[in-house]
This record gives sequence, structure tokens and C-alpha cells, in this order.
Amino acid sequence: MKKLTMAFHLILLTSLLAACSKDGGDGGKTADGGAAGKAGESAGYKKLGDEPLKLTFFNTSGTFPDVEFNTLIAAPIKAKYPNVTIERITPAAQTTNEEVLSTYTPDIIYSSSSSHQRIIRTGAYEDLRPLIKLHKFDESRIKPILYDYIKEITKGKGDAVIAIPFNANQHVLYYNKDIFDKFGVPYPTSKQQTWDEILDAARKLTRTDNGSRYIGLSVDNLTGLAKGLGLPYLDRETGKAALDTPAWRRIFELNKKIFELPGYVAPDKKWNYGREEFYKDQKVAMRVTWLANMVGPMEELRQQGVEFNWDIAPAPNFSDQLGKTREAQIHSLSVNSKSKHKDEAFQVIAEILSNDGQRILARNGRVPAIINPELNKEYGLDIPVLKGKSVQNAFVGEPLQEHYIHPYELEIGKRLEEAAADLAINGLDVNSAIRKATEAINKDVETLKTTIGNP
Repeated sequence: MKKLTMAFHLILLTSLLAACSKDGGDGGKTADGGAAGKAGESAGYKKLGDEPLKLTFFNTSGTFPDVEFNTLIAAPIKAKYPNVTIERITPAAQTTNEEVLSTYTPDIIYSSSSSHQRIIRTGAYEDLRPLIKLHKFDESRIKPILYDYIKEITKGKGDAVIAIPFNANQHVLYYNKDIFDKFGVPYPTSKQQTWDEILDAARKLTRTDNGSRYIGLSVDNLTGLAKGLGLPYLDRETGKAALDTPAWRRIFELNKKIFELPGYVAPDKKWNYGREEFYKDQKVAMRVTWLANMVGPMEELRQQGVEFNWDIAPAPNFSDQLGKTREAQIHSLSVNSKSKHKDEAFQVIAEILSNDGQRILARNGRVPAIINPELNKEYGLDIPVLKGKSVQNAFVGEPLQEHYIHPYELEIGKRLEEAAADLAINGLDVNSAIRKATEAINKDVETLKTTIGNP
């Protein structure tokens, strides 16, 4: 009996020690908020870099060229942890995220609002709360407008944390100085301007010269303009279209004014102008869009020997909204729920969110996800394409928190593009375009309730 009692106590003691180890023990975070430090193994996880390890990485949405992947993620991790390699999964063109995630098991998933809801439906996101606790990750360092958006996605559904913000993708106005000089138009100012002021310049810059057409302004149309007021596409409770409001009508009216600039719509009915027309064709004078949409691709273009005279100004807004800029899109990092290296993958994410990791991010043209105003002063210092540019204009105006992306929103986004076409080339007035889009969206929603299910 005495032997049994002693055995029981030994088992109990062993269990308690194991439980303490599993709960994190005395494992701490590094001074700059990165991954847990030397106490790693006693904290119940394998210390990153102790053994050779390859982790795979997959980008589900957003512009993230190889030059940025290597500079911001693969190279810094390899430099600090020589035994760790981050390898990018690059599927064939037109392969869907769902197809990739059913074929591969990337350890780290890079996402944005353009994919979060779809990836949630695949079940690929690991709930990071246990890993946050285990690794003593300091969530208070992350900018609230970014982290609050992430938490809002799953609010009321277990409130899991599916991702850690990687950077704030803010909006600016890019402009081609050569086109402004060609037509003698003053450059946009470093003071935030109104849409009326920008439209006045765009009117002077939208013209044909020696057979070449120049477009004064590109704004990503209805979807881009709506981000200046933080507008949802769908009602969160009913799932129905949310376009028939004074705020959305204001957006439709502004887009209509842009399309009505003399010469904006081409004789062949071309009406939509984007990145290619700005940085490759160099026929668009101004483009209002995300930082990440342009900086990386223009650096790749520079490395190919293509450069031109451009700069950055603050994103414009309505006169009663000055001081605010467009929504800051969240680019985020997640751990795959099927990964065999969840602990290590999270430690990589924590390292990228450390002060050192975010400094690399800032110096190479991404706005950091952490609260550290000093990093803004270093923005763009290490990326050649931003040398000599007015990069501090990226921080003029307070970015809005991204609106709640309804689970159906990504599927009905095409209706906003159709509505823009209706305004540009199909002769619809604003009220008719809103009514047509609303009817189409509501029909889509009824179908989505069947195919996707109720959110």
C-alpha cells in the first residue's frame, strides 16, 4: 500500500511538472516583443533555429512580389536563424486559394481582406490564442485599427484570433511629374487636398497630345472611393445590399464626375485605368491607391531598368473629411491549422513583428503594424525606388479602420465593377446604377445563402 501511495505521488508530481511546462512555465518574450527567448524549451515548445527547419509560405491575396518576400521575410529570418528557411509556394496561374490549400500545407499564410473570409471557410486558419499565450506575445504593441479589424472578423463565433497584422496598407496619391510638367499643371501638394481640387487638375491632364492619350486620374473606382468613407457593401445583419444611402450616393456621384471628364472614356469605350497604365504605360497622371499595390512592383520595374519621374502626395478626400484618409487595409500572417510546425511558424511571425522585423518592413516601403512612431521616420530609407520621394506624405491624414468584410462581400464585389461600367459607358444615372446594383446584389445574396450558407 505504501509503494502504491508513493507511486501515485510520483505520477502526480510528474503530471504537475508537465502541466507547468505546457502552460508556459517561465518562458518570456524578448525585450522587443518578438518570439520567446532562451527559456523556449522549458516553456513547452521547441526553440526556433535549434534544428534545421523549412517552413512554407503562401500568399492568398494582395500584392507581394518576390523582391518583398525575400527582403521582408525570407532573408531576415535566415540571417537571424541560419537553420531556418522560409520557402514560398508559387502555384500555377489561375489556381484558386482553395485548390492550393487542399493540395499543399503551407505553414504560414499571408492574407488580406481580399481573402480572409474565403480562407476562414477552408478551415486553414489556426486559432492563435493558445500560441499567443504560450509564447507570451505582446498584443498591446499592435495598432488597434489593425488588430480590432482582425478580431471583428470572428466576433461572436468563438472569437478566435485567426491572424496577426503584418503591415498597414495605407493609401496615397501617386503622380507622374513628367505629365504634370508636359501640360504645365502644378503638382499635388503635401497638404491633403479635396476631391474638387484634384478633379480640377485631372481635367487639365486628361487630353490627347500627338496621338497619345493621357488620363488625369485613376481612383480604383467605386470600391476605392468608398474606402474614403469606410463604407460596407452589405448590411451586417441582413446581408442585403447597403448601397442605397447618402454616403454611397456621394461616392457614385464622385465616380460619375470622374468618368465625365472630357476624354476620360476612350473612343473604344475603355474606362478603367490602373497600375499598368500608371507605371508601365506612363499615361496616367495621378493614381490614388494602396502603398503595397505600387511600391514593390515599381521596385521590381526599377531593377529591370525602367524608371520615370514620379512622387507621392496625401490621398485626397471630401472637404468635410479632410484629416482622414482611406481605410488601412490589413495584411496579416497566420499559422495553418494543419501545419506540423505551428510553434515554429508562430515564432517566425513573432520575429517579423519584433521591433527589428518591423524596422526592416518600414525601411523597405511597408507601414509597420506595431505602435512605434519612430519607425515612420525611417519609412522607405532602404528601398531604392523611394529614394528622393516625398514618403512622409504617406502619413498625412488619419487612416480609417477597414470596414467589416461580410462573408458574402468578396463574392458580390463584381457588382460594384458593373455599376462603375454603368456610370462610365452604359449611360445610367446615379440612382439607376444604385438601384440596378442593389437588385443584382440581393439576388446574389439569396444564391450565396444556399451555396455558402448563412454567415
